[in-house]
Amino acid sequence: MGRPPGFGDDGIGCSLMVATMEQPLRCVYSLPGIHWAMRDRSQPTRERILQAAGKLFHRDGIRTVSVDAIAEKAGVTKRTLYYHFRSKDDLIAAHLQARDEPNLALFKRWFEETEGDIAEKVAGIFRHLAQSARNAKWKGCGFLRTSVELINLPGHPALVAARAHKKRVEGWLGSIFTEAGAGNDALPLARRIMLLLDGAFAVVLLHRDPSYMETAAETAARLIADRLSSVAGCKSSLHERRPFADQ
Repeated sequence: MGRPPGFGDDGIGCSLMVATMEQPLRCVYSLPGIHWAMRDRSQPTRERILQAAGKLFHRDGIRTVSVDAIAEKAGVTKRTLYYHFRSKDDLIAAHLQARDEPNLALFKRWFEETEGDIAEKVAGIFRHLAQSARNAKWKGCGFLRTSVELINLPGHPALVAARAHKKRVEGWLGSIFTEAGAGNDALPLARRIMLLLDGAFAVVLLHRDPSYMETAAETAARLIADRLSSVAGCKSSLHERRPFADQ
């Protein structure tokens, strides 16, 4: 059985299955991009446009891709494209918004599938990213690439979407550390892990060396383990001193 058109174009393969009312729709995920595999022309027009835009944005960059090129690849007229999206800026924002939930869902899946304690599970996310980065077509994080291309437009709706996604990932990490007993250190710890994650994206892309992501994995694991151990030690110490305080 052959692969669906567009499946595996980024060399990573399919990591998620997104169900539609009709039949499963494959989501081709890599940090270079998320593309909705086009089954046929029965796919909703808006999704065809988003898929076409995502592939072109990933290949050529957001600023250089024209609306004409997107319409042609999606097999629609410009009039139809503008019926679904008011402008190219809105299309770019919708492209990132469509990637938000699948990206976070994949991070969660990698976390759950990694054996070990909390520190090892978070490190597992980094190690999966290192594996993705070994593909020749890997282009880093699309949310960060967009922020670079739109650096002079801080209020651009796509940057609003990118910031919202990063904050969702940070919030999810914070919730994990809270459940692990990190207390007031949970959110600061999540912020540190985000710095490691996004910093690793940049350095790996610059040097084309996935081992930097593996180093980040080790650093994240040690940071989390040390912080959780320190918090647990403080709680234990307070518990031991409490009887004396009650006297």
